Amino acid sequence: MSGIAAIIHFDGRPVAPGDVDRMTASMAYRGPDGIRHLQGGPVALGHCRLCTTTESLEEVQPAASASGKVWLVLDGWLDNWVELRAELLRRGATLRNRSDAELVLAAYELWGEDCVLHIEGDFALVVWDEQRQAVFCARDRMGNKPLNFFWTGKSLVIASEVRAILALPWVPHELNEGLLAERLAGEWWSRSETLWKGLTRLVAAHRMTVTSAGIRMDRYWTPDLETVIRYKSDEEYFQHYRELFLDRVRRSARSHRPVAYDVSGGLDSSAIFCAARHLQDRRQLPAPEIRGYTMDFSGDPRADEIDYVRAVARFLKTDIAEIAPTDMPLPWYVANSRESGEQAPYPNSVMMYGVRQAAVQAGSRVVIVGNGGDEWQDGSRAYYAEELAAGRLRNLFACLGFDLRSIGPAATLHAFLRHGIFPLLPTAARESMRGIVRQVARRYVPDADWLAAGTASLARSRRSLRPSVPAARTVPQRQMLELLYQEVVRDWFREVDERQNARLGLEGRRPMDTPALLQFALSTPERLRMRGDRSKFMHVSALRRLV
Repeated sequence: MSGIAAIIHFDGRPVAPGDVDRMTASMAYRGPDGIRHLQGGPVALGHCRLCTTTESLEEVQPAASASGKVWLVLDGWLDNWVELRAELLRRGATLRNRSDAELVLAAYELWGEDCVLHIEGDFALVVWDEQRQAVFCARDRMGNKPLNFFWTGKSLVIASEVRAILALPWVPHELNEGLLAERLAGEWWSRSETLWKGLTRLVAAHRMTVTSAGIRMDRYWTPDLETVIRYKSDEEYFQHYRELFLDRVRRSARSHRPVAYDVSGGLDSSAIFCAARHLQDRRQLPAPEIRGYTMDFSGDPRADEIDYVRAVARFLKTDIAEIAPTDMPLPWYVANSRESGEQAPYPNSVMMYGVRQAAVQAGSRVVIVGNGGDEWQDGSRAYYAEELAAGRLRNLFACLGFDLRSIGPAATLHAFLRHGIFPLLPTAARESMRGIVRQVARRYVPDADWLAAGTASLARSRRSLRPSVPAARTVPQRQMLELLYQEVVRDWFREVDERQNARLGLEGRRPMDTPALLQFALSTPERLRMRGDRSKFMHVSALRRLV
């Protein structure tokens, strides 16, 4: 985890002395291992360094190619480090060190803009290509690393944080009233805007090339909505999931220091911690040590899960540190928003602050969390539409049987009509029914009635920004998962969590929130994730011996 900054003037004027320094100074907490700049004429790059892997100890950023014609700044880590390094060496690349940045630089020199198709992990990168007189930027597939930019038509500014761009005296501070209205209305539509006009967020899985002619941007990766994985038995699906899950946990643990794990007592974080211990016992985990941490809500029956956490600790014969949740006063949130130039985090994000501090004090620089489990493994009763559409009547009757026994006839009938019949109706019929529901709902739930009329109108006008998804030919549920992947509030929470970790000198990693597990969810039957009244059925069944 690091912080990156870049200034490029395409009209040829030199970058003013101190400009890139202002940017990196504004986010200096991202660089406890040093801050370095590379500047020449109209181009300046800055890097705030935090080492989280053994290989990163060898890295020098900003990195320059042997010819000096290509410069790179990278925030991130690669989970296909071994495979990418082997492929580059096979193709004749000369690697001067083992750092991830060196691999990405070599990948760009070999594949150009398509290098992102060969890079897996969490990353935000900026490349200055002197020969092409072009800047190339990209962000990882899930959006775990942030990247923001400001473009005047002649000058481009890029940074990990909005505050670094606002630190330049010539960047205007003009509030984006549209996005502000959206947030005040409690709605989330725009994926690319920030709270400041002209400052844009590069969206997950997008790449951008900028030259004097302007900006060219495209989405380089999208989940495959059509591929289907077919096995003869449930156990074969479970085995595939188990192998995939263990592989993600193993890759995410690459660190030269003790790795911290959130353990809430739930099915996701507990499974990750137990899997890490399983791999550690077999000397397959690329980390010197693992440590578990949890929030102790003892005495609060609405949130107290400490008994589950202690059950995990007993099962593993280890200790899990129990930390009281952090409760920050209102002035803290005001100060946070002013300093960051972003919307302040919600209290349920901030309450993890003490846990993260404890991990840092114990020497960790990587924290691993269970996010992604609810999104990709929870399951839904869309298995009715899925099995009906495929004509698999035996599976359909089995699903009905499970539901009748677990949730009763009335709830089963409702689920079958809503999740089996409705998704398969013609599009016109579904939209007509949704319109009726919206009209009825407006009578009882007025649109943001706490807002001034002009602000409410502005918020309503932005609903057209909602992401859309092409229809999947085979499985209606896949459209829902793709929409969930594009959900704006999830993007925002990722960036809030990343920014809070950065302030403490931590890099967060999410082994369950990865393209591989998202694609597996899209490619396998929905009935495996929910069965009767049990969600995450495949997750639990596949990991029963480990957790």
